[in-house]
This record gives sequence, structure tokens and C-alpha cells, in this order.
Amino acid sequence: MFDELLGNEQLKETFVRLTKSGRIPHSALFVGRSGIGKKLFALEIAKYFACKTPVEFASCGNCTSCIRGSNFIYPRFDDKDSHKKVIFSEHPDIGTVIPYRNNILVDSIRDLEKEANYRPYEANARCFIIDDADRLNDAASNALLKTLEEPAGTTYIFLIASNPNSLLPTIRSRCQMFRFSPLQPEMIEELLFEKMERSSEDAKFLSKISNGSIGGAVNADADWLSRRAEFLLSLLENITFNRDFLTILQTAEELNDVKDKDQYELSLKVLQTIIHDILLLKTSKEGGEIVNDHFSDRLEILAAKVDILTLARWQSEVDLLRKNLRFNLNRKIAADALFLKMAG
Repeated sequence: MFDELLGNEQLKETFVRLTKSGRIPHSALFVGRSGIGKKLFALEIAKYFACKTPVEFASCGNCTSCIRGSNFIYPRFDDKDSHKKVIFSEHPDIGTVIPYRNNILVDSIRDLEKEANYRPYEANARCFIIDDADRLNDAASNALLKTLEEPAGTTYIFLIASNPNSLLPTIRSRCQMFRFSPLQPEMIEELLFEKMERSSEDAKFLSKISNGSIGGAVNADADWLSRRAEFLLSLLENITFNRDFLTILQTAEELNDVKDKDQYELSLKVLQTIIHDILLLKTSKEGGEIVNDHFSDRLEILAAKVDILTLARWQSEVDLLRKNLRFNLNRKIAADALFLKMAG
């Protein structure tokens, strides 16, 4: 069933065992960092219920039902009306709910509640995947509770979340939770080099900077990430040695010029890898396995200058900004405040 998916071997065995015994939970919560395959696991289970020719309690992957179940056409990000409904794949019994901007709309959950009460059209069960379930607001969460409390016997709901603590405790208590682990860098590097035909240098760099996220590594632009790392490394050098506040604010302005919020957040992730590299060089005798090893000389100079408490404070401040990105904050003001705090 999961032969094409990387990592999480123990969970694969668990799901196969549950499938064979007919004990797949009707309400399941898949948790773990973004891009490690949680949604793909849920989709594989959904395809099993839809498959016309299952093989040893697994979807065949080749029949028309399996192929149709994998094909989704997602709406434009600014099409609010389309986000108010369950988005179905080409198979009428496999659907998903996705956020509109920063939140999952209550209308989409109400539509899911309606659809979840229908019997399957073609498959043995209807399956619904709530992507980024940690973006359920209070209204959407409360609307979901009834469906989770009394699921139809032929309905399965999979919640996908990176931050399960953002979910209402009543939602977590009604779901069986499965924790997914990040992928090993060597596994990601092999995939990028062997199947994605990335250069060995790019594959190695992306496998480390992706932090265990295969989705993040596959979709990443290695050249852009390298340029962004140098740009942010220069910022830390300025904060440490020059304290040129005009340049620091100009850096915040450039950070805010990125195309979208996802790229803005990616810049913050890159900044955290640089800070972590400095911390590794400072605390490990061998220097550890740093991500940005092409800047090792400059990182070592910073490691000799910046103390551990300052590095920990920097990480905490970047963490806080990343958490607050789910709200509609002014990114320019937030970046200004972050860098000035780091310089302070």
C-alpha cells in the first residue's frame, strides 16, 4: 500500500495491520512537521477503499479508481466560494478540505458534514482529508465535532496537522492520533539525486536544509536558498560586528519583498538553520553536521564571537514570529521588530 512512500516504516506496518483487521479508525489525526508525507498516507488509505482490484489489502495503484482518486483540481487561492465546499478528486468518494488564506472556512466543514452522511457512490467507503487541520477556527472546529462524534459507518475522516496543540482538545480526544517522523537526510538526498536528477551538491544541501521534509526538498530552489542563506548570514554578521541599524532595516525591507508569505516564512527557516549551524560549531568538538557548510569559515567566525544565550534568544525570537504568521500581521513591521530585537 505504501511502497512508493518514503520513511515511517513502523506506521506503514501499523496501517497494514489495521487494514487487514478492518480496524482503520473512522476519525484519525496525522501529526508531524509539514512535507513528510502525512497527506499521502491518508490518500493511500482512501484509495484502498476505492480500489477495484486491491492486492493483499492494498490499493493496486493502477486501476481507474486509484488513478482518479489521486487527481485533484484545486481552486485558485483567492476563490473563496470554492473553498466553502469539499474539493473532490476525480473519484466521487475521495475529497479534501483546504484552508482559505489562513483559516479553514466553517462552510467547508458544514459541507463535509453533509457529504459524510451520504453512502459511497462507487467505493467501499467515503474518505475525507482535512489538510492543515490546525487552521480550523473555533466555528469550524465546533462544526466538525458532531461529525467526529457520530461518524457514519462508511465514512473516514483524516485530519492532517503540523501543530496538533492548535486543535481543540475535544477534537483531539475524538481522533486516534498517529505521529509521523521526519525523513532521514540520506533518504531525501538519494531521492533527489537518483529520481529528481538534482546535482549531488544540490541534493546534499537540500536534504539537510529541508529538516526532514521531503515535500520541502522536492519543491525547493537550491540556488535561491543558497543566495538567501548568504543574504541572512550577512545580516547576522552586521548585527554581531557592525550594528548598522540602517542596513538592518534595509534587510528587513528586502525580506518583505519576497513573492508571498510562504517564501517569507522559508527565509525565516533559512535564518534558523544558520543560527543552528553557529550553535553546533560552538558546542560540538567536531562541529556537527552543519547545513550551510559552504559558508563554514564565516560561520566559525560568528561562533567564536556570539555566546550561547544570544543564539538561543535569536532562535526563540524567530520561532515566535513564525508562529505569529498564521495571523494577519504586518510582515514588514514584524521583520523590523525581529531584527532590531536580535541586534539589541
